[in-house]
Amino acid sequence: MLRAPVRDLRGKNVFLTGAASGIGRATALKAAQAGATLFLTDVNQQGLIDVVAEITGAGGDVAYASPVDVSDHDGVRAMAAEITSDHGSMDVVMNIAGIASWGTITALPHSTWQRVVDINLMGPITVLEYLVPPMIEAGRGGHVVNVSSAAGIIGMPWHAAYSASKFGLRGVSEVLRFDLARHGIGVSLVCPGGVDTGLTETVSIAGVDNASPAFRKLQAHFKKRAVSAEVAADAILAGVRRNRYWVYTSADIRVAHLAQRYFPPGYVLAMTVMNKVANKALPQVGRAVRDDA
Repeated sequence: MLRAPVRDLRGKNVFLTGAASGIGRATALKAAQAGATLFLTDVNQQGLIDVVAEITGAGGDVAYASPVDVSDHDGVRAMAAEITSDHGSMDVVMNIAGIASWGTITALPHSTWQRVVDINLMGPITVLEYLVPPMIEAGRGGHVVNVSSAAGIIGMPWHAAYSASKFGLRGVSEVLRFDLARHGIGVSLVCPGGVDTGLTETVSIAGVDNASPAFRKLQAHFKKRAVSAEVAADAILAGVRRNRYWVYTSADIRVAHLAQRYFPPGYVLAMTVMNKVANKALPQVGRAVRDDA
């Protein structure tokens, strides 16, 4: 008989992408504290080394850590084969790694669309392709975590490419939610709102001067409302333990999602106002010269 989805991480094999920073790092640290055996990856090798040192220094168990770009299909496949061969199947698979590149349709180069989709959508798909079948074969049940975004729910300004990837991951998760239930594998779709991970300091917005006073004002507003990576990690782990499909890291995104579903006129008004405010604050967006290099 298949076990119920994971309710306690102690002694469980937990695979996690994006472990070197932000939500991924915070989740890895908290999973280690909960007694999980960790399998970690990130494109940032030094950041990965640092988080492994922190985890093991505190008595945590890291069975595997290797830098891999999740958009590298062959690299992910080789990593998954190595992990499964040496350690067996995972109990929990967490797709947390991702990038944010924003801009209007007039400013975003095709290369940005491609890179965002490759990392944020195809990367998680590849992880699932090679780590979920061994979970099914093992018959122990388990859990899958896919980190989408508020931009996978609502129409945020300048997020077309990012939303394409995050709505796509939402679609994958919606199907797997039911496909994997018969195998005792739960699925959580995490939709963070503002999370203060340092991303706002480096995020790329096509056609926008990140040093402009208008952008800095918007950035400060975002950071004021953002939750910490640790709060987001707590929400993720609670979602796993309670087998929740929808996982929100802040109440504002839950409210926005409810409004979208149950009060569409209010949602449309809110999105219209949000876009007008954003475009007023950053008027240079949409006037940039397109660069398809």
